[in-house]
Amino acid sequence: MNLLEKLLGRVRPRPPHAGTPATDGASRSSQVADTIDRALNAAGLTQQGGLGGNVRATIDQSLARAGLARPMQPAPATAPPAARERAPAPNARPAAGGAWLARTFRNDVGALDYKLYVPSGPPRGASAPMPLVVMLHGCTQSPDDFAAGTGMNALAYLHGFLVAYPAQTPRANGNKCWNWFRPGDQAHGRGEPSLIAGIVGDVAADHRVDPQRVFVAGLSAGAAMAVILGETYPDVFAAVGAHSGLPFAAAHDMGSAFTAMSAGAPGKAGSPRVRSARRAVPTIVFHGDADHTVAPSNGEAIVRDATAGTTQSSTHAGVAPGGRSYTQEVFDGTAGRARAEHWTVHGAGHAWSGGSERGTYTDPSGPDASAEMVRFFLQQPGNAQRATSTAPSPTASTDSPDPPAT
Repeated sequence: MNLLEKLLGRVRPRPPHAGTPATDGASRSSQVADTIDRALNAAGLTQQGGLGGNVRATIDQSLARAGLARPMQPAPATAPPAARERAPAPNARPAAGGAWLARTFRNDVGALDYKLYVPSGPPRGASAPMPLVVMLHGCTQSPDDFAAGTGMNALAYLHGFLVAYPAQTPRANGNKCWNWFRPGDQAHGRGEPSLIAGIVGDVAADHRVDPQRVFVAGLSAGAAMAVILGETYPDVFAAVGAHSGLPFAAAHDMGSAFTAMSAGAPGKAGSPRVRSARRAVPTIVFHGDADHTVAPSNGEAIVRDATAGTTQSSTHAGVAPGGRSYTQEVFDGTAGRARAEHWTVHGAGHAWSGGSERGTYTDPSGPDASAEMVRFFLQQPGNAQRATSTAPSPTASTDSPDPPAT
């Protein structure tokens, strides 16, 4: 039995017992961390760099996939209080200087939980409106996992924007995938697009959101849903980031979804997907050319939809600091801004490029997709109308404590 097996064998989950969910989850995470730390020290492995750092990272990733999260550090005392403060998310990993909140949005369609990262800054009312990025996780993931893997909260703290992470539930999809392949979830005012777009108005009710700078990005099924939101709510979302995703209306049921994922989306002339390209919002696409889960041709189709009527302006080839090579295609937009970018990461599979090993489905060796998406988003001139007037009005929004890590 190797060291990792010994360590993981010593932190098998305990049976549940009475108590508050948040307290039980935090206590279990703390016990797990303490046990592992003592085992590492006893084995003569430090936790900072070298072999010890690699072991620590491997264990954290394994625990995350097993549903056991490392305990978060509390938000610093400098984090500003928010009006009508929602419940803090005890299992989260917010960037330093920010608040991590658990919230629920409801409308006539249903309800959707989400996490919100709020960077620290000037007192409420004294700062300028902030951009908002909506991040849609992939299948089997969660907001905490996706935030850790993409590192988007650290970028939000650096640049001063809000980040919302909607959470798909097993009730809506057994694998927690967004239902991008169902016609009822591909339309304005219906299904999951209505709930996700409604979160924008819910966040704006408590925070100063710049309606011209609201963006959406996602991975895999989350990327497919991000594309749908750019298509169905172009008055809300000023740009889209799609990583390892599929184009709009790529499927109409489960069978056609698997076909699109493996063979690429159909692109016949006159199809709804092709017609929709006439009103596409600025889009940045990342896709690994060794992705065997979602065919890379789907990323190419997203770019074709987004660039109808434009011409390619430049191509750049490079190598990321982590070691992967990539090709970046930039397509002309208006006022000198890029309307679309297509990043092909060579040798990469179905994973967030440049992501952290703290999250699942990440590839740290690729170019930093999070940083490039933020750069692309913030350089857009803003073509959305007022989001708070077009997004579905929140009928109710409530606090919701996090479940324990199990």
